[in-house]
Order: sequence, then C-alpha cells, then structure tokens
Amino acid sequence: MAGRTVSKWARVYAGGYDLSGYTRSMGPLTHEFDTPGATTLSDAVKGYLPNQVMISPGTLNGVLDPTTAGLHAIANGAGSVWDVMVAIGMRAEPAAGDPVFMCKSLQTAYSADSADLITVNVPFGSWDVNDLPTFRTPWGFLVHTKAARTAVNTATGLDDNAASSALGGYAMFQLFSSNGTVTLSVQDAATNSDGSFTELLTSGSIDASVTPVGNIVSTATGATVKRYLRWQLAFGTANTATFAIGFCRNKL
Repeated sequence: MAGRTVSKWARVYAGGYDLSGYTRSMGPLTHEFDTPGATTLSDAVKGYLPNQVMISPGTLNGVLDPTTAGLHAIANGAGSVWDVMVAIGMRAEPAAGDPVFMCKSLQTAYSADSADLITVNVPFGSWDVNDLPTFRTPWGFLVHTKAARTAVNTATGLDDNAASSALGGYAMFQLFSSNGTVTLSVQDAATNSDGSFTELLTSGSIDASVTPVGNIVSTATGATVKRYLRWQLAFGTANTATFAIGFCRNKL
C-alpha cells in the first residue's frame, strides 16, 4: 500500500492562486517524448530515437464560481501563461517530501458546460519551448507545503535523492498571500544541520499583499545540487507569508 493515494489529496496551484477548492479533476499530467522511427529497409529489428519532449498539466475541470477570487474571475480567458503546480498528497494533504508536478504552461481556452452541474474547463498547452532546454522534467517534490510562516527556518532539510546531483534543477514558488515583501528560497547542504545550509535558488523580492505571485527559477544545467534541501525566507516589509515551494532535480 505504500505510495498509493487518491485524487482528493491532490492540490492545484497556479500563479499564486490555490485552485483546489474549484477543481474537480486535473490532468493528464504529461511528460512524453516523441519517438520517430529510425528503421531502414535492411535493419533486422525496428528502432526508435527519442525526440522532443512534451510537458503539460492537461485540463483543469472545475466548478463555475463567479466571486471576485473564484475560478471564473481568475481564468475566464485564454492566452495567459501560468506557473502550474499539482501537489500529490500520500493519503493525506500534501506534505514536504511528497511528489509535485510543475510546469509553465499557456492557458489555451476557457469553456463552460451546462449539461448538468455548470462546470468549466481550462486546458493548458505544453511547456514553452524556450524553457525546455533548462527544465527537463516536471516531477519534483514539495520542499514546503502550503502554510503560513512568520519566522525563518532553522530546521533540518529533506533527503530526496540520497546523494548530491550534478545536473542542476529548478524551484517553483507559489506565494498565496503576504502583508508586504518577502524573499523565498531553496537552500542545500551536504550535511543535514542548520548551520550547513546555503542559498541555492531564490525568488527575489516578491509581494502578494494585493495579487498572488507564482514564479520559477533555475540553476545552471550543470550545477551541483547538494544532498539535503530545505525552504527558507527573508522578510522585507512583510512579517507573514503563506506559500508553497516545489523543487526538481534535473535527471537528463
């Protein structure tokens, strides 16, 4: 039973908005390579070569909610590019260390269906081709689940890989609310103790006191990412922030 879960424990975040309360389903969460045939007439067996990768969070199927902060007000158009995070809890709400699907995707449409319950469909396209040389896989893990924080992190970190890695990675930051400016970051360390952690990636100064914020930041593709990872924050004018952070080590 280890690792089995159901859809009610998934959470959907986009652009700093928590869309979980409007979402009925999300997906398919796609990470797919084209495989053009490479077989010639005289080859004894068929062969294929991997080609371009396609990464997409699929379609958000949700309920119509016309309130100021509801799904209709947030997504009732097309053409916006969203930082999308789908966190998957293991038979409970998502926690640090749980898997998360992350990508930057264009919202390609917005449509309503009135066959029974009034529902809306928000399809997303694939990841922007200009980003894909850097962002090679959409699957990472939660460094910080959605929660409010009022102090810096002095705890130890997560061991997601059992070793350091040397292909870089990226972080996605979802700042749902704050009362001023704050900087979010992912830190890494070779030794899992408070004083060993140093900055790996940072959101820069961001402010969600009026509008939620989502963004994505990467290392160089050949950067070393140490074994242990944790979240961190630095307050500017804020003294509270509600956020989630995901991190993905590049695997290719």
